[in-house]
Amino acid sequence: MQLPARIGKYELLEFLGGGMSHVYRSRDTVIGRIVAVKILTEAGCADPDAKARFLAEARMAGNISHDNVLSIYDFGEDEQHRPFMVMEFLRGETLRQAIQSGHTGDMKSKLAIALGVARALQYIHTQKIIHRDIKPENVHVSTAGVVKLMDFGIAKSEGLAMTRAGYVLGTPYYMAPEQVMGHQVTEQVDVYAFGVLLFELTTGAKPITGDTVERIFYSILHDPLNLEPMHQAGVPQALCDLVQICTAKNPLERPHGFGPVCAELERVAAGLDAATVVLERPAPPAPARPAWLMPVVIVAALAVLVGLIFALRPSAPSSAEQKPPASPITITTPTGEMVLVPAGVFRSGEHREPVSLPAFYIDKTEVSNRAYAAFSEALNRPLPKDFPPDKPDLAVVNISIVDAKAFATWADKRLPTAREWEKAARGTDGRLFPWGNEKDVTRANVGNEHGGIRPVTDYPGGASPYGALNMVGNVWEFVEELTSPSQQTLEFFHNIHHYDPSPDELWYTIRGLSYAEDLSDRATWDAGKIPASWREQRIGFRCAKDAP
Repeated sequence: MQLPARIGKYELLEFLGGGMSHVYRSRDTVIGRIVAVKILTEAGCADPDAKARFLAEARMAGNISHDNVLSIYDFGEDEQHRPFMVMEFLRGETLRQAIQSGHTGDMKSKLAIALGVARALQYIHTQKIIHRDIKPENVHVSTAGVVKLMDFGIAKSEGLAMTRAGYVLGTPYYMAPEQVMGHQVTEQVDVYAFGVLLFELTTGAKPITGDTVERIFYSILHDPLNLEPMHQAGVPQALCDLVQICTAKNPLERPHGFGPVCAELERVAAGLDAATVVLERPAPPAPARPAWLMPVVIVAALAVLVGLIFALRPSAPSSAEQKPPASPITITTPTGEMVLVPAGVFRSGEHREPVSLPAFYIDKTEVSNRAYAAFSEALNRPLPKDFPPDKPDLAVVNISIVDAKAFATWADKRLPTAREWEKAARGTDGRLFPWGNEKDVTRANVGNEHGGIRPVTDYPGGASPYGALNMVGNVWEFVEELTSPSQQTLEFFHNIHHYDPSPDELWYTIRGLSYAEDLSDRATWDAGKIPASWREQRIGFRCAKDAP
């Protein structure tokens, strides 16, 4: 359609995309409001199933009013008798895009997203509507963090018989066993799909994989859900338990609707807030109230414990997050020392936006050849390519993120998230470099392409506020952050490395520069992108661990 165009009082300004339906950014010329106009194409009008879905979405969503559900303002037909609907115009991205780009934030932010979806589903169930297509593509997260549930176009009567490309091939991962079997559909199918979505939200990956729909359906019907990726990602046990019960194969064993689900998510979120308060400001607990007796006892015990720890340390500034301690608290593990990064807010990203994280430990140094050799020997795994046995103190390289995760699991640790890595590198004040804002190349192993990797304990003058070494320079470091490659990145791997990743391969980010790059003002907050199977001599890693 040539733009600008007009349908009734709506001026179509920009084509946003679509398949059987086309969506346009538009303006309501009467009241001046920016809206989204969704028009069924001629091919869609000629397809009875597509037209039925479109009309069903307009009828269902048009009667729903909830903060976490996409609003439908108007409905009609254009001059060619193509039905259209006028919707709330959303700024932001789908949850799928947010997961792939690592924009879902810390665990508290992920919980807020999950709670928004759960509240929307709880509401539509009271309206006798079963969504039946819960997946990240049908959840929108605005730039302000507001969650909106979208796409009510799959009517209950359509069932599993609809095999149009883009429907069955796009949604089988989230289907409940009773949907796969063609049995009666109830609200419990949304509970099941929500459990799968919660798994993906907290880990970045689907719990079920398969090359064919048949293989995926077999796993849904017969294979128990593997929660190990959630444990490796540091997801609270209560959320792991919630995913497990939501995805029970018997619908009667799942939570009955979303009332219990919302209550549990709120309880976990409150627990994270309580833990953050205790770690940031140890103090005597408030007087116990009978209704909250057990939580108060737990918080009081934690407060006393943290208070004793701080009492035995030298006097420190009133806020450890405003001025990190001169001698960071460390713990010793078989694979090296770890330094404490206290809970609280730090300034993240290019624009130094405030982000809150719970306390965690991070390796003081990158994983060395010595530590990795011990891991390889213990598990009888091959050493990396070109491994130098005579240089045990250098950072280990030529390993993939899969290898790094295997090491972390063996060491009873995990990889740091992107936000954790950034806070450990730059502290709380949004500094450009671990040592401050001065661009000092003598404090890091950078711009040294021919010099190569240095021992992991080198450059103590470039330590971060918490005592972590070589957060910038020496080797790039893997972080637990899924991403997606740009066309430019794919062309780079094709032209420079003669490597064409599989379309299904996961991509992760790397942080911190290597010895071969020049020092940049983006060093502590920008990231590179690599496929999960990629190995090279400039990429290593360090591990993290939850703080008690």
